[in-house]
Amino acid sequence: MTRFVDFAAPEDSAQALAELMGDLDVGAVPIGTMEEPLGVVTDRDILYRVVAKGLDPVRTTARDILSSPLVACGPEDDLDRAMDLMAVNHVRRLAVRRGDGPLVGWITLSDISRKLLLDTEAVPNALREVEAAPAA
Repeated sequence: MTRFVDFAAPEDSAQALAELMGDLDVGAVPIGTMEEPLGVVTDRDILYRVVAKGLDPVRTTARDILSSPLVACGPEDDLDRAMDLMAVNHVRRLAVRRGDGPLVGWITLSDISRKLLLDTEAVPNALREVEAAPAA
């Protein structure tokens, strides 16, 4: 889970959001504040709701294209719950919040995949195989 999340304002342009995503190397930016999250804009939202429709990315705002409400899990939820929420809602990112309170973080499908890989023997076994393989 990422605890420090950068938010964008509802008035920010789609172009500014794309630049922010590039600068942060992320695929989504929540809109609003930690205390009052309004929704989220993903790179796919910009692609399909702005670019594909021929809209002006400078004049199109976050408010115009955001997905709302945020799909969220609680900080006490386990990975199975998070994965279920992602699957049912067809999202790759979840807000993490306590009830209707402020966001406390953000969890992505990549975070979950990384955790599952590291918790299995797959990675250590693969490393052992590489170390044991004869040099080419």
